[in-house]
Amino acid sequence: MKRYLFLLIVLLIAGLGGSQLAAGNNQALLFKVEGAIGPATVDYLNRGFRQARDGAAPLVIIQMDTPGGLDTSMRDIIRLIVDSPVPVVTYVSPSGARAASAGTYILYASHVAAMAPGTNMGAATPVQLGGEGPRLPGADDDESEADDEENGDEREERERRRDDRSATERKVLNDAIAYIRSLAEMRDRNADWAEEAVRDAASIGSREALEKNVIDVVADNIDDLLAQIDGRTVKVSAGEVTIRTEGLQVRAVDPDWRNELLAIITNPNVAYILMLVGIYGLFFELANPGAIVPGVLGGISILLALFAFQALPINFAGLALMGLGVAFMIAEAFMPSFGILGIGGLVAFAFGSLLLFDTGVEAYELSLTLVLALSAVSAVIIFGIATMALRAHQRRVTFGREAMVDQQGVAAVDFVAGHGKVRLQGELWNAESEGPVRRGETVRIVRMDGLKLHVKPMDDAETR
Repeated sequence: MKRYLFLLIVLLIAGLGGSQLAAGNNQALLFKVEGAIGPATVDYLNRGFRQARDGAAPLVIIQMDTPGGLDTSMRDIIRLIVDSPVPVVTYVSPSGARAASAGTYILYASHVAAMAPGTNMGAATPVQLGGEGPRLPGADDDESEADDEENGDEREERERRRDDRSATERKVLNDAIAYIRSLAEMRDRNADWAEEAVRDAASIGSREALEKNVIDVVADNIDDLLAQIDGRTVKVSAGEVTIRTEGLQVRAVDPDWRNELLAIITNPNVAYILMLVGIYGLFFELANPGAIVPGVLGGISILLALFAFQALPINFAGLALMGLGVAFMIAEAFMPSFGILGIGGLVAFAFGSLLLFDTGVEAYELSLTLVLALSAVSAVIIFGIATMALRAHQRRVTFGREAMVDQQGVAAVDFVAGHGKVRLQGELWNAESEGPVRRGETVRIVRMDGLKLHVKPMDDAETR
């Protein structure tokens, strides 16, 4: 009887597992990408794609509304899409959303590119190039008709601007064009418009994008999207797959706590504040050994800041200046230089801060206001330390050998041949004097050699 009961339990568990697997196979996973694309976005999608692969999900949908983001993060996401055995649909939604800059590349890389009415995409020129939007070297040669209509001065000015473009800018631009064209050709989409989006920062609306074969679908909502892509065949990393959406359920996957934490600390402003908290925590711990709390908080903050820095594009010249500034500010605590080291460290740290993040993306730039405000606070702290050090230096020494000089004592005996004894602070000291000293006479300590005092009568000392 027990054996049959055990077999029944095993069959029930297997049945439940099978039903759960079937349910998992009938669920498309939905990931919402909103705001700037960065390391947190990569972590979110990486975990989600792994979940889709392990759970044998039939479809992944990325609902996107982004102004762009970091180039490294964008390329990581595109690699996830290209290597995915599960079809990936990128859907620019809701109305009013956009897939600008990095979002355009991701949309081109997806197996199915879709947009909602009232959305747009494009403006994919690398932002580091800035200005009016660079042109391809030699692109002017294709505009012979316009050249014929231009006068010599205009043509000369245009040639000068083209020649002034640095080799680095041309490399970045050509690399971006080649990259987006390769994505367009891989998905059989309009490669010429993709090049235009990079070269001239062109943008396009959803209807026009559909007409020009930039995207595959214009859908009002998720249900409309699923209905339109049902039966479409796409090529994934494992081969060709036919998308089946009839009866398909959509399950939204929200970021977990780790992803939320990563999103917070990879904000350059938060990472910068963490670095400062860490520096000052260690600063006060080293200046006051045994305080413990500043050291613990400082150590944790610096580790979090360093973790954020390794996930963000860092300018190493800025980082080196920050390190030099930190070294000077810490040195101020051990070798008080009346603020010279501290102020020098503050200046180096401020300049390093401004150079630290080289992203060209507004969402991942350090706030100038924050740098100036925290630099001002640092200046106040360093000024306070320097003031206390100066006052301590000017304060009269109250103990030790140095405290004996200029003190007044009383001769305990008449000095014989310049030698005698002096009573000072309740103690009897051997003393020498170049002039005669009588018992009970007040003397001033001139210097101290070992345990012997050199004294002068008060009248002589004052005359000197």
